[in-house]
Amino acid sequence: GELDEEMVHETRAGEVFLLGASSWRVLQITRDRVIVAPAPGEPGKMPFWRGEGPGRPIELGRALGALVRTLGPMGEAEAQSWLVREYPLDAQAARNLWRYVQDQRQATGTLPTDCEITIERFRDELGDWRICILSPFGARVHAPWALALEARLGATVGVEIQTLWSDDGIVLRFASSDDAPPRETLLPDPDEVEDLVLGQLALSALFATRFRENAARALLLPRRAPNLRTPLWTQRLKAQALMAAAMRYPAFPIVLETYRECMQDVFDVPALVGLLAAIRRREVSVVEVETRSASPFARSLAFAYVATYMYEGDAPLAERKAQALTLDRGLLRELLGQEALADLIDPQVIDEVEAELQATAPDRRAHHADGLHDLLRRIGDLGDDEVAARTREDPRPWLDALVKSHRAARVQLGAPGSPQRWIALEDVARYRDALGVVPPPGTPAAFLETVPDALPTLVARHARTHGPFAAEAVAARYGLGVSAVEGILRAMTAVEPARLVEGQFRSGDTTRRWCDAEVLRAVRRRALARLRNQVAPVAAETLARFLPRWQGVGSARTGAARLREAVEQLEGLYLPFADLERWILPARVRDFSSALLDELGALGEVVWVGRGSGGRGDGRVALYRRDRAAALIDVPVPPDGLSPLHKTVLETLAAQGASFFAQLQNAGAGATSDEIVAALWDLVWAGQVTNDTFQPLRALNAAGRSAATTRSAGTRARRPGRALVAQVLGRWSSVGALVRQPASDTARAHARATTLLDRYGVVSREAAAAEGLPGGFASIAPVLRAMEEAGKIRRGYFVEGLLGAQYAHPGAVDRLRAVRDETDPQPPIALSAVDPANPYGALLPWPETPDSRPATPDDAAARPRRVAGARVVLAGGLPALFVERGAHRLRVFTDEPETLLAAVAALRADAAGKPRLRPLRVEKINGVPALRSTLLPELRRAGFRLEPGGLVLDPT
Repeated sequence: GELDEEMVHETRAGEVFLLGASSWRVLQITRDRVIVAPAPGEPGKMPFWRGEGPGRPIELGRALGALVRTLGPMGEAEAQSWLVREYPLDAQAARNLWRYVQDQRQATGTLPTDCEITIERFRDELGDWRICILSPFGARVHAPWALALEARLGATVGVEIQTLWSDDGIVLRFASSDDAPPRETLLPDPDEVEDLVLGQLALSALFATRFRENAARALLLPRRAPNLRTPLWTQRLKAQALMAAAMRYPAFPIVLETYRECMQDVFDVPALVGLLAAIRRREVSVVEVETRSASPFARSLAFAYVATYMYEGDAPLAERKAQALTLDRGLLRELLGQEALADLIDPQVIDEVEAELQATAPDRRAHHADGLHDLLRRIGDLGDDEVAARTREDPRPWLDALVKSHRAARVQLGAPGSPQRWIALEDVARYRDALGVVPPPGTPAAFLETVPDALPTLVARHARTHGPFAAEAVAARYGLGVSAVEGILRAMTAVEPARLVEGQFRSGDTTRRWCDAEVLRAVRRRALARLRNQVAPVAAETLARFLPRWQGVGSARTGAARLREAVEQLEGLYLPFADLERWILPARVRDFSSALLDELGALGEVVWVGRGSGGRGDGRVALYRRDRAAALIDVPVPPDGLSPLHKTVLETLAAQGASFFAQLQNAGAGATSDEIVAALWDLVWAGQVTNDTFQPLRALNAAGRSAATTRSAGTRARRPGRALVAQVLGRWSSVGALVRQPASDTARAHARATTLLDRYGVVSREAAAAEGLPGGFASIAPVLRAMEEAGKIRRGYFVEGLLGAQYAHPGAVDRLRAVRDETDPQPPIALSAVDPANPYGALLPWPETPDSRPATPDDAAARPRRVAGARVVLAGGLPALFVERGAHRLRVFTDEPETLLAAVAALRADAAGKPRLRPLRVEKINGVPALRSTLLPELRRAGFRLEPGGLVLDPT
């Protein structure tokens, strides 16, 4: 009998969903069984969990869409007459259908047809947006479309999207959303829709339902007592446990069968891809409308939505949320047959495998008579040119020897005038019975016995020793009819297991070809190995070749625009200011000058913050774009032990804002100018004070160099008054003013993560440690994981030697692998040792020199370090030279004379044109006095000249 509403609620709570599908009528419910009867006129199957009917095929959907498109512009009389005449409808049914279509047209101004899709938006009773995608193309298209939208919009909107599909469209509900998503987000890219569907399918109730059905059909849900039924709720629990266990094995047959069934039997993904492509080509238009309430066509979708989600809280956990499954996509595609082999196999791999099978590869050629005999037995008949192509020497003496020993013979295939070929004497009977070849005189009787299936075995051997081939090629080689060869090939394809595979194996080749199954497996294994090699982590030296290009070192671009890009990549990285202006920025901006940097500072676009004095009037500073400073600069905390003068300067800047030096002098009553200047620079290197120009940094550095020169001359150091004035030019301000509205912890972590990604392309623990990131890599790891889950970046093992998880931009990974695959050597490149484009000493350890030995104290002091003033030359991604600060010690990492010559040339060329750059004087090389070094001749050839006590390299 029928169930009333209370019984329906209890039944659904007991996990029986039958009435909603209306395919079956419940007669009786007991503890372990549900007795039903089929509902008349409703297609369906015996319900396992939810009764369901087949989805509308797209062909029927197009026909219905064409019907609506034709009916829409008709008048009532014309439509009624046409419907009665063309369809089995009476006058009343025809009038009702026409009115239904006209009501929809009046409500929305458009109709969903085979050429037009309607996206209708309205708010439900709670004020939440509900979107109905009205389309006639059927549930087999709408179901995967809805899953793709769940995956895409769930990540975009950030809340769970509730969807429902039917033959008439898709309905989506967005809770707590002020604005409905734009149309573009509702139309996935045809190229990515399949991946979206596969990624979301495991989270759907459909997958869990089909998995239970397949598991029961495969007898993986056994009964404790064979003579008793198992209640449905216990079957669901067992199936849920089985599914949780199966998810650990991506190739579990029931899992793959569930995917196959969903993707082929339930979904029509190719039709969806074709529809989305037609929308992109504007062959199918999309119309957006906003209504006060659901239109007539949308009401059925809205009603089904309410019926589905009324008791959603009662649904089992496995129905509502399944854990993600790592799927063997390759095996799945093989089962689905949705991707042509031509798109999966590299043609070069086919050529390589065929060259090995045919022994034309250099390492497979015969190098003696016995090897040639083996080739004839394995490959079959060969002409003179073909034999020559498969041997390392002149084969004529070998062939004569094989003929004399009755191991090979030259025969004519087909009628007189046909080509003559060499065969192994053991194959004479096979060629005789297959092609009518006349055995040569003196053939042993043992080689003349009848060979069953002679022609099929010849064709099979051709298949075993070739890549994909056409039937015409075999027919032409043996003088046979194409139809006869095709008959043999199809017979070999039809056997179990199939000996041949038919298909298209090369991209762009539309000819149907055949390939031996074992040969195809070898090709696939080789292609897979090549693909795996492409995704294998690159060597450390590849990272060293990649970083300068990623950061634009050597860029030909000029001007302020290029400088802004360089500042953006260097943002937040503390670098010695002297190296920054002399080496690092000029390496990225071809026409760099101090005036360019001053221009950005004067415009207020770029600010700087100091951290730590480096001696000799230098220190480390970081550049920031002003609008990003609050998200990247830590809120400065004054250090302990500040003197009253330091506190006075900070209080004055906090009260007055940006101030000139004269204002600070007035505030610091009783203090001399030298004392105020010293206090200012103490606060600068403590990260408390900055200036709106870069001139004070230059003046301080120039004064430091001048003082060092004066001290080296043995005189007393005096700071000229003009230099003192230059050190206090511009307006001074508190760094705290840049972060008066500090960003949240999440925004700060996100800004730091994106900065590291922009700077290095690939972010690892070493990058966070090298930059002294507050909190280390753990502080940005959650942000990187969230970006990876949202599809913004990739996670993997991209570079050998870097520890832990690595995150990278997709473009960075592609470029990194492109650098690895390059064959043309790149010229050496000279960099500052502290340049982030140099990974050694930060991301990667310094390598040993060729003459490594136990280090002396002096030698250990000269080991490569990332310090101000030091220079490094990279050749082929490896350090070639390291010049320490002051250029008294030189480290040479290469023992190749040509590499050393090119490295010195790069060092010299990079120094050319640099103002006030003194000649490079080297006193020790790899810890050994320069004049006693074994590298002395090579360095002199590279351009060094001898001087008392060392070698000298002029910058020009």
